[in-house]
Formats: sequence, C-alpha cells, structure tokens
Amino acid sequence: MKLKTKLIVAFVTLIILPVGLIVLAVYGFGSYQIKVIEKTYELSGTTYESLLNSVQMMNRLAEQSYHKLKDIAQEDPEKLEDATYLDKVNQKLERKSSYLIVRRGENISYIGADSTKTQKVIEHLPQYQGEEGASENGVYLGGESRALVKQIDFQYPDKEKGSIFIVTDAASMVPEVKAFLVDIVFAVIAILFLTASVFILWIYRSVVSPIRRMQAAAANIKEGNLDFHLEAEADDELGELCHSMEDMRLKLKDTMEEKLVYDKESKELISNISHDLKTPITAIKGYVEGIMDGVADTPEKIDKYIRTIYNKANEMDALINELTLYSKIDMNRIPYNFATIPVNAYFEDCAEDLSLELEAKGVDFSYSNFVEGDIRIIADAEQLKRVINNIVNNSLKYMDKEKAKIQLRVKDVGDFIQVELEDNGKGIANKDLPNIFERFYRADASRNSSKGGSGIGLSIVKKIIEEHGGKIWATSKEGTGTIMYFVIRKYQEVPVHE
Repeated sequence: MKLKTKLIVAFVTLIILPVGLIVLAVYGFGSYQIKVIEKTYELSGTTYESLLNSVQMMNRLAEQSYHKLKDIAQEDPEKLEDATYLDKVNQKLERKSSYLIVRRGENISYIGADSTKTQKVIEHLPQYQGEEGASENGVYLGGESRALVKQIDFQYPDKEKGSIFIVTDAASMVPEVKAFLVDIVFAVIAILFLTASVFILWIYRSVVSPIRRMQAAAANIKEGNLDFHLEAEADDELGELCHSMEDMRLKLKDTMEEKLVYDKESKELISNISHDLKTPITAIKGYVEGIMDGVADTPEKIDKYIRTIYNKANEMDALINELTLYSKIDMNRIPYNFATIPVNAYFEDCAEDLSLELEAKGVDFSYSNFVEGDIRIIADAEQLKRVINNIVNNSLKYMDKEKAKIQLRVKDVGDFIQVELEDNGKGIANKDLPNIFERFYRADASRNSSKGGSGIGLSIVKKIIEEHGGKIWATSKEGTGTIMYFVIRKYQEVPVHE
C-alpha cells in the first residue's frame, strides 16, 4: 500500500471509527445510567433526551412527589400542616436534590432546607394562582436562585390560601447524570487516544522501520561495508526508495570491485612495464658502456652494438606505443574511421603485407580466401589491420617450433565474415584459454625477456572487434597450435522503396 493511500485510510478511519465508538459508548453508558436512575429515583420511561436535558431531568425527579402532594392538597389539606409529615416528604425529596417550602397566606410556614440556601428562592416564589395555576412542569428561577419550582395551590380547612413548592436545586446535578457525563468524557478521550495511537503506530512502523534500515545501510556504506542486503518490506514510496538504495549499493559494490581489479591491474601493469622496460634498458646500457670502455674496438663491433641499441630502443618504443594505444582504447578516445571495405581486396592486401614481413623472419605464411562475390564490411581498415598484426605477433611471441607457420583464412558464414589465424605454436592450456583476452593476463608465467610484452595485446584485439560489433574467440591444442577466430558483420544495403 502506498504511503499516500495509508495516510488517506488513516485520516478517514480516524474520523469514522472514533465517531462510531463514541456512539456505542454513549449508548452503553447511557443505558446503564438510565437503569441506575430509574431504580434509585423510582422513575420509569427515562430517555436519552431527558438524561442529557438537565431541566427535564430535574422535572422528572420530583414528578412522583408532586402528584402525591397534589392529591393530599385536594383530599386532606389539613395534613399539610403536620410538620412530621412534611419532614418525611422532605427527606425523600432531599435524595433527589429537592426540598419543600410551604406558604400559608403570605407567610412561610415550612422550609425543608437551610434558610441561607432558600432565601433567594423565597424572594422569587410565584404568587398564589389557585388550582388552575398549578403546573407539573414547574417554573425555572434563573439568576442567583437557579432552581426549578413546582407549585401546588390549595386552601386550608379554614379557607386560607396555601401553596406547596417543590424546589429542585439546578446548581447540583443528579450524581448518575454527572457520572454519565464523566464516563462519556473519559470514553471520548480514551477512544481518541487509542485510535490515534494505533494509527500513529501503524504509520510510524511503516515509515520509521524502513528509514532506520536505510540509516543503517547508509552507515554501512559510509564505513565502506557493502556486503549486506537491503530488502524492501512494503510496496510503497519508502519501499521504492529501499530498492533504489539497494541498486545504489550494488552499483557501488560493482564500482568498488572494478576499482580493486583496476588497482590490481594497474599495479601489475606497472610491474610488467618495469620488467619489460628494464630488459632493453639494461641491454642498451651494457652496449653503451661497451662502446665507452672500448670493448667495441672495431668498426664491425661498433656497428653491431649500435644496431643492437637501435633494436632495443624500437622494442621500448613499440611497448610504449602499445600501452598508449590501450589507454586510448580503454577510455574510448580513439576515433574510428569506419568505411565500407571490400573483403577480398582488403584481406589480399593484408596477406601481401604479412607475407613480406613474415618471410623476412623465416615464417611460413599461407593465405586462403573462401569469400565469393563483391562482399563488403563496415570497418576501420587501420584498426582491423592492427587486430591481425597483434594476433600474429602474439603467435610469434610464444612460438616454440623451429619452423614457424601462420595461416590466414577468410570465410563467408552467412551474415558475417569470419577470419581465422592459425599457428603451429605450443598452444594454450584449457585452463588459460578463457582468460587470454583479459587485460594483463599471461599464460606464460615465466615472463622471460624473449616473450615479455605488456600482456594487453589480445585485450586490445578484443576491444577493437567489439567496437566493430563483432566477436572474437580461440581454440587451441597444447603442442599443436592455436586458432584465433573473429567475425565482422557484412554490409547490407537497405532497399529504397519508391
């Protein structure tokens, strides 16, 4: 669930759920308090409306006493002069936050409460209105009185006007109603707190948990520890962030591993360069010292020494050029001059150049072309020739036969032109064959001066072929020789529809 959806769900639920729970709480506590009130105050038919309406509730509390006193006033008014009877009635009313006041003529004959409490009420008591003026609902006295007064007018046996007042104190609330309101307040607070806590915890866990894991991941990355896994627990925005951070970790790990490999290769390259440059430099230094010390005391020896120095300098120059070329290729700084090249004409020229060069070195060279027709490829002629020369030079470098043989074959293999260069050298072991195109890899660990080299010749070949959109591989048999294969896609014209 998306974080946005979670927030919407939480918002809607925090509105609906508390309202529903509060309604249930009001219903439950209300039902309980209504039963308690009806039992305590001998009432019936109490509703939620009357429970929540203080005036109506006060009116109902004295309802039963009002009817009894009204009947007494009509049937036996003399009894209302009996203080003992009035005390008994007043005691019942006191349990209902009410009390009696009896007025005979203009004088108060009975007060069922403290006079300091009733003083303001007595000042505002209604005048005698006769039996028609009696009201069951009573009259509410506001101001400082704050009381609900039910009035019963009657006549004493001697025909003197009399009034009974049932006064219910509005300042004091029925304990059960107060308890109900307190329960509702606490219930509302508890419901809001619990629902808010649950949803805050839900949101907190869905947000903080992945954030903490990402913080731990960031701390590991900061310390250089990339050997861990950051897993997304949810399919939301933070989950996507976890995925992105995990991808970043993997890329950083790959980059670090590449850097370690690169550093290792750089150290190896420096070691190779140091070794491969040291040999010709030592030879040059030796021959120069021979000339300086007069060891070369004849023109023939001097000429031999100078030619040797020149050849060693050429070896150094070739090595430096190879390293410079590799650096440019590796950084994609060599501009390729791709052009449409006819296969037969191009490889015949290459074979002619190789034939002259190899025959001068005493190498038996042969060339075979099995491509028919005007087949062309798109390639950089100079770089493709460099590929062939590097492969040939690598073959000669590790040649162990007295009569070296090199064969160049060009074949048509469907959509590609396949070039094969075969030698009769010592071959490559099966364990080394998959690695020969890697940078600085040498199958010959002896690193003698006759074989030397930077170890990047075949990696340059692979890079150039891949830049041409082709593929290179090799097969070999130890003691018999090696065949290098590479393919270049044919050039095909796209037909133009008129």
